[in-house]
Amino acid sequence: MSELFGTLSDGTEVHRWTLERAGTRVRVLTYGGIVQSVEVPDRAGRAADVVLGFDGLDGYLRHPEPFLGALVGRYANRIAGARFTLDGHTYTLAPNNGPNCLHGGDRGFDKRVWEAEPVGHGVRLTRVSPHGEEGFPGRLEVSATYTLDASGALRIAYEAVTDAPTVVNLTNHSYFDLGGGTGPAGHRLRLAASRYTPVDADLIPTGELADVTGSRFDFRTPREAGSGYDHNFVLDKGVTDTPENVAELYDPVSGRLLTIATTEPGLQFYTADHLGDPFTPGAAVALETQHFPDSPNRPEFPSTELRPGGVYRSATVYGFGVRG
Repeated sequence: MSELFGTLSDGTEVHRWTLERAGTRVRVLTYGGIVQSVEVPDRAGRAADVVLGFDGLDGYLRHPEPFLGALVGRYANRIAGARFTLDGHTYTLAPNNGPNCLHGGDRGFDKRVWEAEPVGHGVRLTRVSPHGEEGFPGRLEVSATYTLDASGALRIAYEAVTDAPTVVNLTNHSYFDLGGGTGPAGHRLRLAASRYTPVDADLIPTGELADVTGSRFDFRTPREAGSGYDHNFVLDKGVTDTPENVAELYDPVSGRLLTIATTEPGLQFYTADHLGDPFTPGAAVALETQHFPDSPNRPEFPSTELRPGGVYRSATVYGFGVRG
């Protein structure tokens, strides 16, 4: 089901799609592919919204920087120096995070209106990113399909093709608060990651894949999520053709449990310590499945290159349940 959600200053309409199945209700906007809300029950059967979002379009337009619930691209996370070299040619991007390019530049996929069509138990969003958009090469045809399965899990599946060599790295940037408004204090996190990528002062990976053993980055056994994280974790499974379970977040108070399965090799864990008005720092946590930051400049990292004739595919499944 879709409805008018708002209108941009140029008259472009933004619609909201509501998906509902097996006790889960998800609302998706055509603006930025944003997951506006995810309503799921607690152990007592009381439903609440477990992601941060705004009630109206104006909130997203006035506060774009947190990327609340957004479809992030053409390249999620940071590219150092806002440039990379591919096939001997250096491409200059928009430096919107100090000297670096973050989440696709000044006007990434999160600030575009997508075309929408219904699919079984969901919605498929599509757009064409022209050659040169935000400095990225190649005309990129992109789709993101949001569906609810029989258990109420939300699956986001991405596909893209290009007419010239380029780089692609897409993710969803939802912030989770399983308490439904009480904040993530006490949430317990598990990550199937034995390594992470240390970063410099600009949050650019140094190139090292560091062992988490004995450090605050070791979430292989569930423990409190805490604060002070904006790091990429190297998932033990690597790149896979189908989503595999890599993470769970649990709120002992409400009993709500979030599980994450993905095809991606990395997961950015962000405790939102710099989240600003109208939210408070640390009001939720982001768990962004993706390839590693700055991969176009790090040939030793899993490749994010996409070439004509190839198809970019990525899928992440967010499962919802309760624990007694």
